[in-house]
Amino acid sequence: MPQVMEFKLPDLGEGLTEAEIVRWLVAVGDVVAIDQPVVEVETAKAMVEVPCPYGGVVTARFGEEGEELPVGAPLITVAVGAESAPAGAAGSVEAGAEKGSSDAPRPLIGYGSDHSRPARRRRVRPVTAAVSAPAPAPAAPAPAAPVVAAGPVPVISPLVRKLARDNGVDLRALRGSGPEGLILRADVEAALRAPEPAPVAVPVPVAAQGERIPLKGLRGAVAEKLSRSRREIPEATCWVDADATELMAARAAMNAVDGPKISVLALLARICTAALTKYPELNSTVDLAANEIVRLPAVHLGFAAQTERGLMVPVVRDAHTRSPESLSAEFARLTELARAGKLAPSDLTGGTFTLNNYGVFGVDGSTPIINHPEAAMLGVGRIMPKPWVHRGELAVRQVVQLSLTFDHRVCDGGAAGGFLRYVADCVENPAVLLRSL
Repeated sequence: MPQVMEFKLPDLGEGLTEAEIVRWLVAVGDVVAIDQPVVEVETAKAMVEVPCPYGGVVTARFGEEGEELPVGAPLITVAVGAESAPAGAAGSVEAGAEKGSSDAPRPLIGYGSDHSRPARRRRVRPVTAAVSAPAPAPAAPAPAAPVVAAGPVPVISPLVRKLARDNGVDLRALRGSGPEGLILRADVEAALRAPEPAPVAVPVPVAAQGERIPLKGLRGAVAEKLSRSRREIPEATCWVDADATELMAARAAMNAVDGPKISVLALLARICTAALTKYPELNSTVDLAANEIVRLPAVHLGFAAQTERGLMVPVVRDAHTRSPESLSAEFARLTELARAGKLAPSDLTGGTFTLNNYGVFGVDGSTPIINHPEAAMLGVGRIMPKPWVHRGELAVRQVVQLSLTFDHRVCDGGAAGGFLRYVADCVENPAVLLRSL
């Protein structure tokens, strides 16, 4: 006798309380293996494929694509020990299919160790009887608007859902002709043949015009974090221009030899970690509950990465232990994952200090908002030729503006200015960095 197990939406990362269903990877009646991904969800931090810890036959799914579920809510139920789909599983009530069809569900394939997103599996069942078209309803002069029912939609077959979705049919507005009001393919096809009521012009208030974008998902998480940062952190910003000519020359010399190339961001990151060793108060956080400043032993360096989903801040773990070559490789790896939408929640949490290179947008300076609950952020503008006094003479040099936004609770201006001045000195004369290595 199979045992029905309920799988609930797990906690997918730090501080996450809900997730939006993007795509179901299995249907009711499918056979799943242990740890097979069953649904793709979007959290406030990343897209995640959720694996099921049970193996067996899927007997129920909870939630529609586009619906948000809280952590702990049921996702699916699985009949553990079942070898075939139970009666009434998806597709068994499909219009035109005979009861008792011998078509047994087959296990899903294609979910190996590859992290790419699998295409949705479509089950095909042999049609053993012709589909009889329903009798046309008598014409009515003014058909009443359908009543949209609340609660779950009474439809099982994913083929019926796809037919309705592809043709813009609202399943909640249909009255099913199957057992207990179940919506069949014939019901959707009848809705497609029905004449549409004439549109009714509704005046729109001026205040309601314009596009409305819900603050949820990634955008909502960013809004909440930035608002909390401004509410809780008394921030201040200091900045300085620096001559980066020698730093760019040092990078060119490094990349002239065989081996992986080193990015400017990696060199700036290495300078940051050395500066945080000298000024550890900037690698800290404030524990409001205990009314304490917590100085953190390791530097987990966040860096801003622009993606199609918006701005993300992947975190390089233990950046203080890495060489410029290792930092370059890790920046490239995390940036590629971010742009592909494959970052895990753990890649986006736990940062202790952020490096923000807004120079890639062609701007010179900025006063960024601190990435709560961190205590500081170093901003880097574009590096460009400018007139500069070098060794007592006017010359064209590669100049960059550096800015430090810091939590004034963890340190005063002396420490913040000392940190920024050390970073600028290393940029202007990379040999200064060698003394601290």
